[in-house]
Amino acid sequence: MQYSAKVMDHFANPRNVGEIPEASGVGEVGNPACGDIMKMSIQVKDNVITDVKFKTFGCGAAIATSSISTEMIKGKTIDEALKITNKAVAEALGGLPPTKMHCSVLAEEAIEAAIDDYLKKTTGKGLEKKKSLSHDEHHHEHGE
Repeated sequence: MQYSAKVMDHFANPRNVGEIPEASGVGEVGNPACGDIMKMSIQVKDNVITDVKFKTFGCGAAIATSSISTEMIKGKTIDEALKITNKAVAEALGGLPPTKMHCSVLAEEAIEAAIDDYLKKTTGKGLEKKKSLSHDEHHHEHGE
């Protein structure tokens, strides 16, 4: 399996590892199929993600996708962070092997989960589920 130099760099030297005490929002997501678990903590001030930390239990690709996604959302507004897709995460790493694309999906879900937690704490209302997460049932209201 070929990993890009960027994946290897983020695996060997992951950025923003750890937890934020009294974080504004914490999201934990897991993929039962492969056993990867990602926990992301964000600090938010004036709608901007000022700090972000992660802990990932998983393969090298899971660690690399978590690491780069923290770099991608730091300094971004909540709305900008929510626009980051798993494809953008994979591209930022110079691509991922097809069998590891689920790791980038997990990173995207971890960001969403942390933001969802932050919104629930501050507004009492979580994210509108824009897209169904991979492990959710596909039940969308089509205004029947």
